[in-house]
Amino acid sequence: MDEVQAPNSASAIQQRVQSGRIGWWGPLALTPARACLILLVQGGLAAVLWLRGNPSPWRTQAPWWTVYATLIDIGCLLLLWRQARSEGIRLVDLFGVDRSRLRWEALWGLALFLILFPTIVGGGGTLASWLVYGTTHLNPKGLAPGLLSARHLPRWAVYYSLSVFWLVWSPTEEAIYQAYCAARLKALTGKTWVTVMVVGFWWAFEHSLFPLVLDWRLMLFRFLQFIPLIVVIQLIYLRTRALPRLIFMHWPMDLLAAWMTLRP
Repeated sequence: MDEVQAPNSASAIQQRVQSGRIGWWGPLALTPARACLILLVQGGLAAVLWLRGNPSPWRTQAPWWTVYATLIDIGCLLLLWRQARSEGIRLVDLFGVDRSRLRWEALWGLALFLILFPTIVGGGGTLASWLVYGTTHLNPKGLAPGLLSARHLPRWAVYYSLSVFWLVWSPTEEAIYQAYCAARLKALTGKTWVTVMVVGFWWAFEHSLFPLVLDWRLMLFRFLQFIPLIVVIQLIYLRTRALPRLIFMHWPMDLLAAWMTLRP
């Protein structure tokens, strides 16, 4: 796709900034919006469970994070649709899909997954484990069993988690943080490091809330674990503006996350 003509290209965004169609409010509001929606949905479900007499509503809702995730995605997509419309573009324009290049983008995504997952994700987890727990041999399956790991769900919820969850979660996450927030903050600030710092903080913070387990060490570990990956993929996106390849890279990561955290 020709970057100059693409509605979400760097040049097109800069033109809308100069014309006043893009201001600070949109990207600054949407950068923390996903984290806020995560808390809102969890709190809402816990409130419903409490009203129905559940003795531990917060713990009861937590294992279902791969099911209620779609509610968060719907909220994010509605916010993106509203902001895209205010700029005079379509929601689909944020994704930058060029059907003639999808096979090439899928190959790029697979290559990035094979490189980044074992090195950046694995290395980030090892470093975070050492910094927070003082060991490099932390067993991920022992983290909040039944909530974050070793979750037991009914069969229909397992099928949903291994099909719908990751197919919607990955592209929505990439679209809001990268295609919308990072792309516009880069145009507004003119500085890559500011963009990566602001978006990266909230993107990593999201991972400490989903689901929210009130253990400060676990929250800090999850935050630090994702920082290296988030920084790297932001730099890749800001350099290439190729979102589809990052979605293809992201899909197997989220599928593995769902599969590895469910109890057989």
